[in-house]
Amino acid sequence: MRLFAAVLPPEHVVQELAAEVAGLKRLPAPQGLRWTGRPGWHFTLAFYGEVADDVVPDLSDRLSRAAHRTAPFRLAVRGGGQFGHGRALWAGASGDLAELRLLAERAESAARKAGLPTDEHRRYKAHLTLARSRDGFDTGPYVDALAEFTSSAWTVADVALVRSNLPRSGVPGEQPRYEAVGRWALGGAG
Repeated sequence: MRLFAAVLPPEHVVQELAAEVAGLKRLPAPQGLRWTGRPGWHFTLAFYGEVADDVVPDLSDRLSRAAHRTAPFRLAVRGGGQFGHGRALWAGASGDLAELRLLAERAESAARKAGLPTDEHRRYKAHLTLARSRDGFDTGPYVDALAEFTSSAWTVADVALVRSNLPRSGVPGEQPRYEAVGRWALGGAG
């Protein structure tokens, strides 16, 4: 199964972001711009790719330990940016980003210790993908509009192991489906 570790924003933050994205969608959009649906809004900590069923229990145990060693921390969705010369538009984060980076490092370490291959290490950049384009697009108006956006802050209290079910129907615009297959409380969160 295709898995990643993530921080999932609470529903009230998702609603605030949805209102902001509704405004972004009113901007002139290039052909082929694909907006990420609300179920896909998350802060990926570590992407694991295809994971064999027999590895999932060990990975889960290691993520549980990583969560236990990490204190709850404050986070908000804030601002935005782009990757890949306009191939991805994202919303950023504010709050205790050092703790978020530490949790991402621990999630990546859990994969290595469970025997999963990991890509070359890159400095973690907290982002929540809002839209993608195969050809790249001028993200300037979108990034400018996001510059003033800050959601309500919340206390991150858990980490999720999420299964990504890629579209298979071939229907244009079909979104991946996401399913949390495990959630673990951060240390002191319960």
